[in-house]
Amino acid sequence: MDCEFGGLDPELHDITEIAVIVTDYRLAELARGEWKVLARAERISEEGAAISGYSAEAWQGAPPLRQVLQELSDLMPASALVVPAGQNVRMDVAFLERGYRRCQIPFPFDYHVIDLATLFYAWSLISGERVSALSLRQAALTAGLIENAIPHRAMADATLTLETFRHFIGRLALRDPADWLPEAKDCTPESAEASER
Repeated sequence: MDCEFGGLDPELHDITEIAVIVTDYRLAELARGEWKVLARAERISEEGAAISGYSAEAWQGAPPLRQVLQELSDLMPASALVVPAGQNVRMDVAFLERGYRRCQIPFPFDYHVIDLATLFYAWSLISGERVSALSLRQAALTAGLIENAIPHRAMADATLTLETFRHFIGRLALRDPADWLPEAKDCTPESAEASER
């Protein structure tokens, strides 16, 4: 999932856009939904609008948050545990939890999250590749999925996050921890034998 906001504080800013791609546990796509969300002008910062492409004109006629959240809930598979996944997805969850609570609609997601930034970091440790940032852009560049900056829109980011997640999951081969974890070199059976001699 990916959400766009009028700023970074759920207490001060509104959600402006939501995009969700529903997958099964093997990351096969089942459904998708994308919504612009009616936002209050005083809860949209200039910086937030510039980053997400928000404008009052482009969002004219957007549905209210309550309608969007109900449609989002309806998109979720019935009687299934739905774990939110995305890039820095805790931020999206914080805004969504506040919105669902305010609209008095049951929150449809599990309390666990799956974050691309964590996966990208784990891949960097296992592969031995240092990364300069844990951003979606950096992960996608490293994966060879993009060449330059991309527009910051909810569905574009959700789609790229899923593609990037699939890329790095496919490259997490098991390796001997001593090959990449410095402390593990002192814990191998060979080093223990050497110290006993």
